[in-house]
Amino acid sequence: MACMATTMHLDMGEIENEPVRPKIKDAKGVLKQNREFLDFFWDITKPEQDIRLKAIENLIHYLKKSEKPDELKYTLKRLVDGLAHTREAARPGFSLALGQVLSVFEEVSLRTAFDQIKEKHNLATVKKKLIRNAAFGNFFGVLALSQSTRLPKEPQVVLECVQLLQSLSLHREHLRDLPRKTMVDILSETSEEVFEEVLLGALQTDLSSAFNTPEQLQLLLVAMQKFPQVLKPKKLKKLLGTSTIITMDNIPKLTEVLKMAARSVKKDRLLPAVALDLLQISLKEDNFELFWRETIIKGMLKDQPGPTHYLSYRLLGSALPLLTLVQLKQVLNGEVMRAYGEHVVSAQLPDRFKFAPEMETYVGDFLQGCDDPEKQLAVVVAFSLLTNQGYPVVPSFWRVVQHLRPTALQSYVDWLKDMFLNPQLDSCLDFSTRRQKENQEGGVQRENCIFRLRKWIIPRLTSIVENNQVKREEDLVMDVARFVFFHAFFNAKKATPDIPETEATLSVPLDEKTRVVIINSFFGLLQHMNHLPLLGDSPEVAVHNQRHVQGVTGDGSMWIYCLVQYADALLNQPKYAQSTQPFSPEQRQTWDSMLASVRTLMKKSKKGQTPESSAFQQLFLLVGIHLFKAPEDLVDLMQDLQNCMAKAQEKKSKKKATGSAGEEPHWAEVVVDILLSLLSQPSRHIRHVCRTVFSNICPHITARALTAILDVLDPDKDEEDSAVVVTDDQDSDKIKKKDIKKKGEEDEGEIEEDQSDASDDDSEGEDEAMEEGGEVDQNFRIELMKVLQNQDALATEEDGSDDDELDDEAMMKLDGNIAALFLEQKKKMQAKKDEKDKLKKEKTLVRDFKIKVLDLVEVFLAKQGSSPLVLGMVEPLLSVIESGMSSESDQQEQDFLRKAADIFKNQLCRAKQYCKTVGDRQGELHDLLEKLMTKAQKLSDSSVSLYFFSASLYLVKVLRGGVPGASAESKTILSTEELRFMGNVDVERVSDIFKGALRSFMTRRKSPLSGLMFIDLFTRFPVLCVNLLETAVEHITTGIREHQQSQASAMVLRGLQSREVQQLLAGDPWAGLLQKVVDQVAASLETVVETTKNKVVQEKLVKALELGLFLVKNINQQKLSVALEPLKTVLQSMREVLGFRKTGQMEDTYWAVMKHFGVIKPKRDRIRKTKEDQAEPTAPKKKGFLPETKKRKNRKKQLPVSEQGAADANTVPLGKPEGGKKKKRNKNKKQPGEETPGQGLAKRAKMTPSAVKQKKKRRIK
Repeated sequence: MACMATTMHLDMGEIENEPVRPKIKDAKGVLKQNREFLDFFWDITKPEQDIRLKAIENLIHYLKKSEKPDELKYTLKRLVDGLAHTREAARPGFSLALGQVLSVFEEVSLRTAFDQIKEKHNLATVKKKLIRNAAFGNFFGVLALSQSTRLPKEPQVVLECVQLLQSLSLHREHLRDLPRKTMVDILSETSEEVFEEVLLGALQTDLSSAFNTPEQLQLLLVAMQKFPQVLKPKKLKKLLGTSTIITMDNIPKLTEVLKMAARSVKKDRLLPAVALDLLQISLKEDNFELFWRETIIKGMLKDQPGPTHYLSYRLLGSALPLLTLVQLKQVLNGEVMRAYGEHVVSAQLPDRFKFAPEMETYVGDFLQGCDDPEKQLAVVVAFSLLTNQGYPVVPSFWRVVQHLRPTALQSYVDWLKDMFLNPQLDSCLDFSTRRQKENQEGGVQRENCIFRLRKWIIPRLTSIVENNQVKREEDLVMDVARFVFFHAFFNAKKATPDIPETEATLSVPLDEKTRVVIINSFFGLLQHMNHLPLLGDSPEVAVHNQRHVQGVTGDGSMWIYCLVQYADALLNQPKYAQSTQPFSPEQRQTWDSMLASVRTLMKKSKKGQTPESSAFQQLFLLVGIHLFKAPEDLVDLMQDLQNCMAKAQEKKSKKKATGSAGEEPHWAEVVVDILLSLLSQPSRHIRHVCRTVFSNICPHITARALTAILDVLDPDKDEEDSAVVVTDDQDSDKIKKKDIKKKGEEDEGEIEEDQSDASDDDSEGEDEAMEEGGEVDQNFRIELMKVLQNQDALATEEDGSDDDELDDEAMMKLDGNIAALFLEQKKKMQAKKDEKDKLKKEKTLVRDFKIKVLDLVEVFLAKQGSSPLVLGMVEPLLSVIESGMSSESDQQEQDFLRKAADIFKNQLCRAKQYCKTVGDRQGELHDLLEKLMTKAQKLSDSSVSLYFFSASLYLVKVLRGGVPGASAESKTILSTEELRFMGNVDVERVSDIFKGALRSFMTRRKSPLSGLMFIDLFTRFPVLCVNLLETAVEHITTGIREHQQSQASAMVLRGLQSREVQQLLAGDPWAGLLQKVVDQVAASLETVVETTKNKVVQEKLVKALELGLFLVKNINQQKLSVALEPLKTVLQSMREVLGFRKTGQMEDTYWAVMKHFGVIKPKRDRIRKTKEDQAEPTAPKKKGFLPETKKRKNRKKQLPVSEQGAADANTVPLGKPEGGKKKKRNKNKKQPGEETPGQGLAKRAKMTPSAVKQKKKRRIK
């Protein structure tokens, strides 16, 4: 410490030219403070930015507090020296620190600092290898002066800084364009007077050569913007030869400069400042059109796609806030936009740079900062008109729309609707990629472009409603929903003001593909509207949104009801609107009855809303709106729903009439059947509504209704016996509900894709059919033989010759018969392939349907987890998990299994709410518990067995019920009587069941059970733990394998550590149990002989030692009368056998146990080598020669056989090759009875040269 302080004083003395101070005593802690002072400079060199900034802050604070001139001088010298630090991260730190010191301590003049920088980092006198560091030292020194904010006050220093930066520009290989950028920064902070009087002369050369480099051009542009009164047109004429920057003569030079700037920021991916300054100058000089046309379009875009194109795109995005409305329309409808569109399409390939997110940021920033709705509308419309064969390149869900003003948003929606009705392809900036042009010989069809444009517009409209960040009103939402619904299911016949959608007709009729897209988009929009919060900014709306009110308008009406009313108005005016799929009289009657039922329910709900009425309203409206999509399928379903509502309204009278309960199903059962039928529909909206409705009727669910749900999930039932039957039609795959005979359609678009895929793979299907089974091929072969024999085309043995040929007529007939046979065979193979695809689709549909049904199970467990009906779910869910584990592992099957397992584990077994009253079902639950535990022991998969074991623990928890006193929050410790409480559990029977399972685990080599299962049992039920502890203790030594013995030790340790178990066994039972455990642990440790190789034995030893450590520690703490001598004796004998000299879990645990017996781990004596031992003489390595270990031995000079064997036996130990290296295994090792090496040499010596050559050839082969 004293030496370091003396060194510091020496440094300080050199600065002040004073003699070395004598060593003094640190009476007031001065040396300690100086040590802290020096540490600041060490921290500034750290690579972590936070540490550097903190060190600079502390340094400034320290200098302010100390007020010592010598420390300030030392700081200045140390910081100037650090500007050329070899560590890259340290140089900016020293520069920032110097700038802060100069900014705070104005007594230090900038001239003094600048002189020190020039003197310390003089490029003329520095060594050649240190030029790079010196250049950085000068640059960061000037940067520090600039950051001090004092530079404009000293014009002469400013001039010298600029001159120094000009000289540093010559070292471009080290500093690149940093000096020029710093000059621009200094220029932007300089006053006009200083610039004109001091800097203009110094910058004369750079300003005159502005068109040479981007940095020099930017310097000129910044000077023009900052000092327009100095750089007047006359001055520019003198400097550049032209009074303006943007001229036809300067265009080629500007283009080259921009290309250089684009390549310089290729890796940074940003817009060079010179490009934006040039754009602003062009606007100021009113030459923007000339600049954009000649420099950007005819200059930058002529290069191959790359940095120059990306600079043009960035300049386009940055120019949006600067342009007028006319200029915006001109730029956004030009070649730069077209090139950007081609980039977006081509960049969709993987591993391509994508500029679209960056452009989205530019447009979003513009829309957010623009207050002119016309400009906002012009930009979003222009990007929407950038199309690739009719399809816009911007995504249909474009987030930038959220920044539109309400008037601009309404205008944009109106424009989208008009483009849908009257597609104006001529107004689009359309393009085709090179590959598209090559693939389309006949050109692009107009109909296809219109379809692609409309396919984009509808999702664009719905996404505006679905984006919660968009400031939309209820009128706008309803306007979009009415427009989409009308064109999905209706056509306009005659205009009427009552239906605004009829006033605008379609210029091009809708085809079926477009209508399918609209229908799918409508139901997706309906799904979102069902979750839509209240719209508006009023306080009442905010209060309702805090209550999570969704799916209703401001007056309380449901969005879906508003759409149903609109649909009814369309149906009642067939003169003006015609349905694309008109209702039959029966379907129209169903629609009218649905409306009447909804109105009746709404009238009753005004008196008081009930979950049943809300559920029925949602079901009626949902089925009603889907009548337009599948009217034939939902007529009977609507009738069932109305009957169900009537029964629900008469439930009070039905409760009194108990005899009718067995004849007719409960209304909740009918609702469940309807929900199961609706879930077969491929609609997210239907799935959500079914989930909501089911949650409302959960309190009314009966056992039969729950059984109907669980039967769908039952994997043991065949399709004929189950509640779900899968059929296949020509248009769609449908799932039918047997009880109510309903079916649901699949998405037509997806089915068409599947059919096209099937047709494309016909050839593959034929090959597969030819390879499957030999029966079909054999029959086809027989038929072919018959055809050939009938035409005498086969040569037989009786013919004796095959020279006879058939005439032309016979050959034509034979060809026709063979062709017909092959055609028939092809049809058979195709039918077989179609059947296989049909079964695969049916399986996929059924699995998807079951995943949706699991939603109902999850909702019931969440709402009615304490209901006794939950107990009926245990076995069905276990059967689903068991069958899923053993079935195929495709993604859909894994999702289904994962969801079922999650519901069973988290929603059932670990739920906080569970059934606590079992009534008279005690015997049934005990039988089920025994059945599950028996099944768990017989399974082959341990993961499945875990779920059965968890179910058994759940049943024990249900039988026990609520523990008295456990619910009290303030009471944390239960009494012994409360701990012994087990409710309706037959403790003796349950204990015997788990004892049998424990013995099975301990005595079977391959058991699906695991020790963690029983540890969980011990933790959750202390009473059962007490009854099973003796069995576990017994198997510490009698387990069939070491693994079971180690698990027994772990179980016993977990049981003994339980505070509840200690409380239940307090007194003599506790001491007696500990004595048994001590004896068993001692007996177990006696059997351990060697642990270095067998990991299982190591595990057993570790578990036994951990248990022993707990025993010794607690017996000593509680001072129990338990004999520990046997355990101590065994441990001491183990030390003699195993040593325990290394470090590790086993060794540390052993010595922790021995420490309680008073035996401390001996310290190892570390033998250090002396300098004489370490300094071994090494022979100098000869250059150009291989070491001895790398030289190949001469095989010809070998010892005789006898001498060789003796040498090997005496020098090389068995298994340890010479030199400590691993001996290579001889692949051609001779077996017993083969020739010895001596015999091989003798044979080789006797071989002739020709024989040797032949042998070598065989080896080469």
